Amino acid sequence: MIPSARRLRWFCATALSVLLAPLAVHAQGTVLNLYSARHYQTDEALYANFTRQTGIRINRIEAGDEALLERLRAEGRSSPADVLLLVDAARLWKAQQEGLFEPVKSDWLASRIPPNLRASTESGAMAWVGISTRARVIIYNRERLGPIELGSYQDLARPELKGKVCTRSGAHPYMLSLIASITAHEGEQKATAWARGVVSNFARPPRGGDTDQIRAVASGECVVALTNTYYLVRFLQSDKPQEREAAARIAVVWPDQQGHGTHLNVTGGGMLRYARNRDAAQRFLEYLASDEAQVYLADGNNEWPAVPGVTTRNQALAALGSFKADSLSVEALGRAQPIAARIIDRVGWR
Repeated sequence: MIPSARRLRWFCATALSVLLAPLAVHAQGTVLNLYSARHYQTDEALYANFTRQTGIRINRIEAGDEALLERLRAEGRSSPADVLLLVDAARLWKAQQEGLFEPVKSDWLASRIPPNLRASTESGAMAWVGISTRARVIIYNRERLGPIELGSYQDLARPELKGKVCTRSGAHPYMLSLIASITAHEGEQKATAWARGVVSNFARPPRGGDTDQIRAVASGECVVALTNTYYLVRFLQSDKPQEREAAARIAVVWPDQQGHGTHLNVTGGGMLRYARNRDAAQRFLEYLASDEAQVYLADGNNEWPAVPGVTTRNQALAALGSFKADSLSVEALGRAQPIAARIIDRVGWR
């Protein structure tokens, strides 16, 4: 019996829906679950562009580094997260040591991200990669420093700065990474002597974040402090007159230009061990190493690209000047962190 036209149309439509059903489910399931410690509004364009290019929708949870690590520990194998982005090498190394990352094999990432900004497993596969960098610089009050010359992190321990130095807690990841870099370069004994000298020069007990150190230097509460560059650029670009005025009272020193170079820290990320959407995770990490994404990442938070040769458009950051960056690897930073933590406790940098 020849089927009627209606039955034929129904049969074809049903057959077509059966054939396309797996594709439809796959399309709806093409997602990336991202845990991110980056909380910058400018990253919205980054995520939207990735989705436009790939069709992969990003679900994300944003929180502080330690909060995200604690969440991953609690979730274990049931975690929905595919990629973790953190804003400090100390936390990234900690996540690697806890076995949270799944190694990634990508010729693209290996060709784009310099070796010193990648952490590897024992097998040589990438555990995580840096995606942007920020420099930790010395700032000082233009009117109050006096005849003292500053050229290195070591100068912060000089007796002439007694009662003039402000910092945040040594246990904070930004400080921990800096102290780890000094430990890696100079050894535990010299790093301990330096840290003890800095502590003896405190103008007040460590407190607050980097913006608090900037305000303290501008107000004269202290003369010298440490900050990540992007905080200072925020002041320079601020729509608040008092913040621009504060920045005008401050000068920047790029430490150790005659030595190892200025310490760099990283924002970085990797695929998580129990990731379900592994193809999407790898595509996202590779996208972050593209020229386009590197500009979003760097200009969006006043940082520098991790990929050499990428040109950004941040005039305020460029106005701080060029500098020699420390090429110490993130792996060397990671290995030195337990020693740095002991130094912090030993000298009372809390």
